[in-house]
Amino acid sequence: MHRERGVAAGSKAEMGSIDRKRINDALDKHLERSSPSTSKGLNGKDKDRVSAQSTLIGKPPPHQNDSEESETDTEESDVSGSDGDDASWISWFCHMRGHEFFCEVDDDYIQDDFNLCGLSSQVPYYDYALDLILDVESSHGDSFTDEQNELVESAAEMLYGLIHVRYILTSKGLAAMLDKYKDCDFGRCPRVYCCGQACLPVGLSDIPRSSTVNVYCPKCEDIYYPRSKSQGDIDGAYFGTTFPHLFLMTYGHLKPQKASQSYVPRVFGFKMHKP
Repeated sequence: MHRERGVAAGSKAEMGSIDRKRINDALDKHLERSSPSTSKGLNGKDKDRVSAQSTLIGKPPPHQNDSEESETDTEESDVSGSDGDDASWISWFCHMRGHEFFCEVDDDYIQDDFNLCGLSSQVPYYDYALDLILDVESSHGDSFTDEQNELVESAAEMLYGLIHVRYILTSKGLAAMLDKYKDCDFGRCPRVYCCGQACLPVGLSDIPRSSTVNVYCPKCEDIYYPRSKSQGDIDGAYFGTTFPHLFLMTYGHLKPQKASQSYVPRVFGFKMHKP
C-alpha cells in the first residue's frame, strides 16, 4: 500500500483532478441516496491510490488568480516528508500537495470512540474508512466493486477531515497547529499593511460541504482565499469556525496588534472625498 501511495501522490495534476472529480461525483450520488453504511470490506493497503487528495467540495473561487496559483503549485512538491513505503495513511494524507493545512492526528485520539461520537451517521462506509485511516488490515477488499473502493477511499478522507476539526481544538492539536503557524504553513496575509502577517485556516461553516477553507489574518482580522488552488479546494468544515480564535486565545502572546494603517485613495496627490 505504501508504494502505491507514492505512485498516486506523484501522478500528474491533470490525472489527479479527473480522478478526484470521478470519486467525488460517486460519493455525492451515494450521499444523496442516504443509504446506510452496510457494505463490508476494504482496506486500502491493496488498492491503488489514484485519488491523491479529496476535496469533497465544489469548485475553487472564480476570481482566484490562476497564474499565481499555477506558480505556487509548481513550487510545491507533490509529496514531502517521509517516503511512501514507510508512511502511515495519516502521514501520507497530510503530506499530499494541497494538504499542508492538516496536522497529523494521534492514533490514540482516533481510537477513542468518545472522540468520534456522531461521525458514523455522517460518513458512508464508516467502519472501513476508519480501518483505512488506522491502517487496519481487512480481508474483504476483493469483494468490493471499483465504485465502492472509490467511495471508501473518499469517505476515509472525509472522515479524517471531520476528526481533524475536533482534534485541533484539543491541547495536543493546538500545539501541532502552533508548529505549523510558526513555519507559516498556512500562508501570509496578502494585505500590504499587514506586512506578511502569518495566517490561520478557518471555515465559514461547521457544516461539511458548505464552503471551502479560507485563511484568517489576526492583524487585520479579515479572511482571504488561500494562495494555492489545491489548498483552496479543501472543505472549510475540516477546520471549522472556532479554531483560529481559540488558537489566539490559547496563545495570546502571538496575537499581533490590530492594523491601524489603511490605504488612502488619492488623485494627483489629493485625497478623494467620500460621497
